[in-house]
Amino acid sequence: MSTDPQNIFLVGPMGSGKSTIGSRLAQKMGLVFYDCDREIEKRTGASVKLIFEIEGEAGFRNRESRMLEELSQKRGVLVATGGGAIVSESNRALLRNSGIVVYLRTSVRQQIGRLRRDHSRPLLQTGDKESKLMELAMTRNPLYEEVADLVFPVRDSNIEVTVGQMYLALCDFRRQKEANALPPDAAGAGS
Repeated sequence: MSTDPQNIFLVGPMGSGKSTIGSRLAQKMGLVFYDCDREIEKRTGASVKLIFEIEGEAGFRNRESRMLEELSQKRGVLVATGGGAIVSESNRALLRNSGIVVYLRTSVRQQIGRLRRDHSRPLLQTGDKESKLMELAMTRNPLYEEVADLVFPVRDSNIEVTVGQMYLALCDFRRQKEANALPPDAAGAGS
């Protein structure tokens, strides 16, 4: 990997593993880990669920945008974004211009398995979680794809295996990006 600690932003739906994978990957890469939702909770002293109840989704999204702006100003960080952070065009532009964006792609089936007992997600406070997750996937998955530099399919494998595979994928991505940035004659200069 490059010695320049470029920021990494994880995007993807709830239950894709952004926080769990992100914290371990940041440690492996020597980056400082931030979970955007947890940072909002620390700052406000309220849970995301309570913020949704009091301020509505629009109020929460405003807080989320401000937090992303703040976190993107840091260097050498890995940020787990909220699942809906990419809905805003300005957030997508900010992410694209602030580091490497990795989309953790997962299936609705995987999400249901991971979120089965989770009652903290405001958008899943419905009787039919599967329908809600499918609806969110239809609108958000294209936006995750649009903003991503790298798409990483999350499988149901051991977390350490997943983190290792993602680390290698990021190493390959950075090497390829650096090679593409070289002037055409510099690539063959050492031959």
